[in-house]
Parts: sequence; C-alpha cells; structure tokens
Amino acid sequence: MKKLLFLLLAAHFGIVAQNVVKTENGQIEGYTENNIHIFKGVPFAQPPIGELRWKAPQPIQPWQGVLTCKQFGPSPIQNTPKPFYCWTEEFIAKPEPLSEDCLYLNIWTPQLEPEKKLPVFVWIYGGGFNSGSANCAIYDGQEMAKQGVVFVSLNYRVGVFGFMAHPELSRESGNDASGNYGFMDQLEALKWVKNNIASFGGDPENVTIAGQSAGSFSVNAQIASPLAQGYFHKAITQSGGLLYGERLMQDLTTAESQGKNFMEMAGAKSLKILREMPSEELQKLSNDPKAGRFGVTIDDYFLPEDIETRFKQGKHNQVPVLTGWVTGDANLFTSNEVTSEGFKKQAKENYGENAEKFLRLFPAETDEEALASQQKMNLMGFAGMPSYLLAKYMDKNVWLYEFTHVPTDKPGFPDYGAFHTSEVPFALHTLNEWKRPWKTEERKFENIMSGYWVNFAKIGDPNGEGLPQWSPAKINDNTLPIMILDIASKQVQSPDIERYRFLDQVRQKD
Repeated sequence: MKKLLFLLLAAHFGIVAQNVVKTENGQIEGYTENNIHIFKGVPFAQPPIGELRWKAPQPIQPWQGVLTCKQFGPSPIQNTPKPFYCWTEEFIAKPEPLSEDCLYLNIWTPQLEPEKKLPVFVWIYGGGFNSGSANCAIYDGQEMAKQGVVFVSLNYRVGVFGFMAHPELSRESGNDASGNYGFMDQLEALKWVKNNIASFGGDPENVTIAGQSAGSFSVNAQIASPLAQGYFHKAITQSGGLLYGERLMQDLTTAESQGKNFMEMAGAKSLKILREMPSEELQKLSNDPKAGRFGVTIDDYFLPEDIETRFKQGKHNQVPVLTGWVTGDANLFTSNEVTSEGFKKQAKENYGENAEKFLRLFPAETDEEALASQQKMNLMGFAGMPSYLLAKYMDKNVWLYEFTHVPTDKPGFPDYGAFHTSEVPFALHTLNEWKRPWKTEERKFENIMSGYWVNFAKIGDPNGEGLPQWSPAKINDNTLPIMILDIASKQVQSPDIERYRFLDQVRQKD
C-alpha cells in the first residue's frame, strides 16, 4: 500500500523513475551513491554567451527527453586553476573544462519524495570573485546529505565576465546598472531552487545560503539585496562581509570607468565587438594590472547605494545568521615590516583625537606588540567587524564563532596554521576529501562542527544533542558570546568587545 501511494505521489510530483526527476524545464537523470541521490551539472540559466555575455542570467529554456546530469558542468572562465601556497588540490577547481557556459548547479539528497520537505543547504564558493567552482573536492555534498539536508552547490561567473560594469551595459540593462552578474547568477540559482527543489525532497520554504570568503561576501550581498527577498530563510557567512568592507567595493561610476578602460585596452570600438572576442583573450587581458580588479559594485540595483543605512533601517533580508572567521584570515593581508613607531604614527593619522584610545586597545609599545596589533586589525577589519555588524543589525538571532584549529600536518608540507578556508572541510564534513592523516579527535571535531551547520540549516539554531552550548550574540549587552571552534570547542566571552565597539563608534563619526 505504501509503495502504491509513493508511486502515485511520484507520478503526481514528477519523479518518473529512480534518479529521473521532472523539473519545470524538463526531466533530468542522476545517480545513486551510498544511498544518496546525486545530480550534477543541472542547468539553471541559459548559457551567458554571445549576446548574453554581461547580461543578467536568463531563465533556462525547456528541453525534450531526459537530460543526463551525472558530471559537473564547466567551471567559469578564469586563469588555469592550480594549487598554491596553503591551498592544495582539494581546495582548487578542476582545471578542465573552463567555459562561459558555466551556469550549472549540483544536488545531493537522501530522499526524492516531495512530501519529505527536507531543509535545503545552498553552498556558494569563494575565490576572490576571480576564481572558484562548485566542483572543488571539499565542497562535496554527500556527507551533509547523509545528515538529512538537501545539499546544493552552484556556479557563478567570476572576474571580468562576472563583474565588469560599463556605461553602455548600464543603459541597455533597463535598470541603469551593470556589473554584479555573479551575484545575479547566484540569485537565479536560488529562484531555480525555490521552483524545483521540492521534487528532490527539499523544502523551498527552508533554504539556508552559506559561503566562505568571496562566498561569504556573496551571502552578505544576498542579505542586503532587495531582489533576493524571500529566496532564502537563513544565512551562514564564513570569513568576510560587505559591512565594514568599503575598500573591497566600488561605486557604479568608478566601475563603469574601469569597464571603459578595459574596452580600450581590448581595442574594441563597441560592446558588440567586445562580446565577439574570444573569452580566453579577454581573460588573459584581464590579468594586466592596468585592467584593475573586477568585483563588488554598489550599483543601486542589486546592491543598495548605501548598504549600511539600509541595514540601520532594517530594510535588509532579516534572517537568522551564523557567522565568524578563522584566525588565519589575518594573514590574507601582508603587514610588511611593522614597527612601534610606524604603527603609532599611522594611528594618529587615521584616528586623530581618538588615537590615544586606539593605542590602548591596540598597543604598540614594542615592535612585537605593534605586529600583533596590526594582525588583530587585519583580522577584525576583514572578518570580525562584518560579523559583529551583522549581529548588531539583525532582528533575528546571530551566532558568532572563531575557528582556531590547526589541521594535522601533511607530511613534507609547511604548517600554515589555521589558514583561510581550513574550516570548510570541517563544516561540510569533507575531511575524507582532504588527504591528510587525520586524528581521531579531528574526526570527532568534524562531527561537532558539521552538526552545528546542519542543525542551523534545519531549525535556525546550531544547538543540538551532544554539542557544546552556543548562545546567540547580544550586541547591546556588556557581553559578546562567541564559540571557539577547535578540538575542545567551547563558548567564551569575546575579549575584543571593547575593540569592536571602538571601531564601530569611530566609523559612525566618519
């Protein structure tokens, strides 16, 4: 009787055979591995090629028959991905294929019954907005799916193809804006999820978006954007954010000027000619330092012109947030040679009448103290303050964390400490994909950390049975609880609350 009922429901909701699922645009076929149903390379928008280069993503066109979705789609055009510094091959996109035709997503689900209404976890990769792909080994969704969520990863355009603005592009858009196409790709994928994920056992009314580094900035952008309202219900930001990130953004006029400069460098007399140029040629040209760096544009369309005012007024997308950083985030910014004298001089130039208080909070009586204070500033400026400000402006609960764990050494490989991105395999339960001789206690820690992430996706609260208690932040209180994520994870009161308040107050006066 149950089997008959399932077959009737399957026919009604579009599941026509095992691993063949009907979407709004047509049927797709995936495969099963370890009792998880997997679909890779599912198109969610038209290929952004030809006339669609530097345009908002367009809805996917229907197809006939069954589309095989068993392999990742191409990664976005970027420089050839290869390991560097602390980021081994597990953290890097597959070098082939790279293509402008890159708007595909991937799904891991434990159930295909629409009535299951499982929580949905959507992962957005990092890569500085000029690299990255959903096909990285550490983004595999199988283990998260085993814990009862539908895991989705998506591709978005990066670099010059994902973020170039230009006056002509702004005029033709109909919105007097251009750039931020990568953010629009992410939103188009979220729209696809809302319209189709029920057929994969997911609940379109319980969607968590999560990302690290540029992915964290992306989640922040979706929280800020009026266009993203209603397409997600919880958010996880790992290492970085738009709030307090002005130096990583540019206004539309500046971005359009950069686009004009790029067109001149390419020798193109019109957008039509620029759109006809080979993508490889444009990618190579974008590496020229004179081209500048393509990234976040405050376009007053996708992103409001004054993001912080929008947050102050509570007009952003109000959702529960889990947010934090890795201690190694401080190392993303070179400190050169930091001296006591130089640090104090810079403090007076930057903080004027507040310099004395600044130097009490960030002491620099010796060169060693000055270096430590500079690293603290690096960490707080990139990731600490954006997380603090999210906690300040959200009406919903916000949970703060600091990841301090130094992964087990890889034989013959330098020890980079708790480096930027090293928390991702613990959060997504993908240590099996990261080839190191893991210790038993690290496997247990992986279960704890991914347990927090899964619980948050399920109920909007990371706490659960067997996990250390984690209280949400209360910025207006005199305490700031923060979870230290490590082998012995524990909640502490942040020793930096006075520093956060100082930086926030000084900024408000500027």
